[in-house]
Formats: sequence, C-alpha cells, structure tokens
Amino acid sequence: MQTRTLGRTGATVSSIGLGTWQLGADWGEVSEEDATAVLQASVDAGVTVFDTADVYGDGRSEQLIGRFLADTGAPVFVATKMGRRVDQVPENYTLENFRAWTDRSRRNLDMDTLPLVQLHCPPTAVYSDDRVFDALDTLVADGAIASYGVSVETADEALTAIARPNVATVQIILNAFRLKPLDRVLPAAVEAGVGIIARVPLASGLLSGKYTRETTFAENDHRNYNRNGEAFDVGETFSGVDYDSGIAAAQEFADLARQHGLEPARAALAWVAQLDGVSTVIPGARNPEQARGNAAAGPVEPLGEEFTTAVRDLYDRYFREAIHPRW
Repeated sequence: MQTRTLGRTGATVSSIGLGTWQLGADWGEVSEEDATAVLQASVDAGVTVFDTADVYGDGRSEQLIGRFLADTGAPVFVATKMGRRVDQVPENYTLENFRAWTDRSRRNLDMDTLPLVQLHCPPTAVYSDDRVFDALDTLVADGAIASYGVSVETADEALTAIARPNVATVQIILNAFRLKPLDRVLPAAVEAGVGIIARVPLASGLLSGKYTRETTFAENDHRNYNRNGEAFDVGETFSGVDYDSGIAAAQEFADLARQHGLEPARAALAWVAQLDGVSTVIPGARNPEQARGNAAAGPVEPLGEEFTTAVRDLYDRYFREAIHPRW
C-alpha cells in the first residue's frame, strides 16, 4: 500500500482508504458483524484512513468505527463530517452548532480530539463566510478537533475552500466519469498544500463493470431512490451520469482496464489514486472481499498517460457536455 501526506493535517495515510457511508445507511442493510468484518479486512490490507459522517445512519457509522478502534487499537486516521443533520441554510453553520455536532461525534467515536472534521457539502454561501472558518479555528484552539476540511459538490466550491489558509483537506467526487477536478482543483490543491480526498471513485459501482440495465437495487439504497436527486444532490448517485450511458461507458472502461491486466474496479481506483494531488481515495465496501479488492488498487503500478488519454476520450464522448458545466 502506498502512503501520502493528507494535506495540512500532516498525517500519513494510505492512498486507498475506506468510505463508510454504506456501514450506516442508504446502501441496503449491513449488520454490525459484517461492518466490523469490513473494517478489519481493510486494516489487514493496509488501509489507514476511514471516512465517515455524523449523518451516516444518524451516527451508526461513527459508533461502529469507535467500537472497532477501541477493541483493536488499529492505527487508523478517522475523518468525519458534520452539518447535514439540520436544515441546509447558512444560518445553521455556527460555533454553537459546531460544538454540539463535534461533541456528539467525539462521543460516537470515543475520541477526545477528532483528527479531521469536514463540513458536509454545506450551502455554497458557507465557503465565503469568514465567521464559519473563525468558528472552526476556535474548535482547533479548544482541542475538540485537530484539523478541518470541507466536502464539496462543485469544483468552484473546492477552489474557494482551497484559498482558505487553514483548510486542511477538500473532499470531492473524482472518477473516470467526473474529470472536471483535473482542470483546476488538483493543481490548486498541490500549490496550496491542501489534501484531496477523492470520493465516489467507482461512480456508485458503475465502474466495477458489474451492472446492467436490468440491475435492481434495494428500496433503501440511494441508487434506487435518488437517481433524479429526490433526496440529495444527484451527483452523489452514479456521479450524476445518465444510468444507461454509464452502463455503456463502464463496459468500455472495463475493456480498457483488462487490456492493462486489471479488473475494472481496481483500475478505476488505482487511476484516481495515481493522479497528482490526490491524497487518498475512499471507496466503500459492504463485505471483506470488496474491502480487500479495493485495497489491492494501492500497489498497482502507474497506469501512464496512454490510460489517462483513453479515460479522457471516454469522458468527452459520453459525459462532458452534461457533467462538466454542472459540477
């Protein structure tokens, strides 16, 4: 497993991490036993960073991670997120609320100081509000959190955050179907020393090459109920791409990956992890096999410019017109 510095946190983390949304909710049911097995398999495979949020299962994901770390003592850097448990208006992003939210996460995770807290895709106006970042600086000074970052929906939000002097990390959707961050976000992050956490790296599973037009998803899986953005930003589900187009493009990507001797999911994760400026990639996993498969992308040899050129061509043909202007 390769390691990177996670931006201004200064922490060294694995290039492949673990996203734990699916351990809380919105991906179908996952038992505590299965969740613990995923966490253990990830650690055994060299993963040293877990990403979670206070809203995943209303705290269930944080609690599972907290119990796992207490039981095992595994050397894992935990990044959590806050802000989505209330109405999404800028007025709710206050020091008083931040204290309450971080205190709850500290209890859930059984930690005195949270290593990294990210604003969880807040309203766009929040990124330009000095009072918000003064409040976050106060939490650092108080010892409640060690560092803070943001999770964003758009490249413009990422650029606004990167310009902030104490933002340690920016989490953004980045995969073979979402290339806009390559234009300006990654270069800006490198210049500023801000870590990039790449989320939705498999486009909600499309890039595994395993789905067809006939694939069905559980009623409580966001890939079923949020395809048109009914519950939250549609960009979080299949990266916002049209499902049928995504199936066709995923087959082309699978062919490209196998030409390089890799299964599609491993190639998709390795390609993102190898981009200059990416600190860690956080795919989810619902079972130990998936967790081990994801982690195996960490040691993959550089895929090279030819692979990247092919990815860009695929994106241009299938998605640029619809995706690039929106996020």
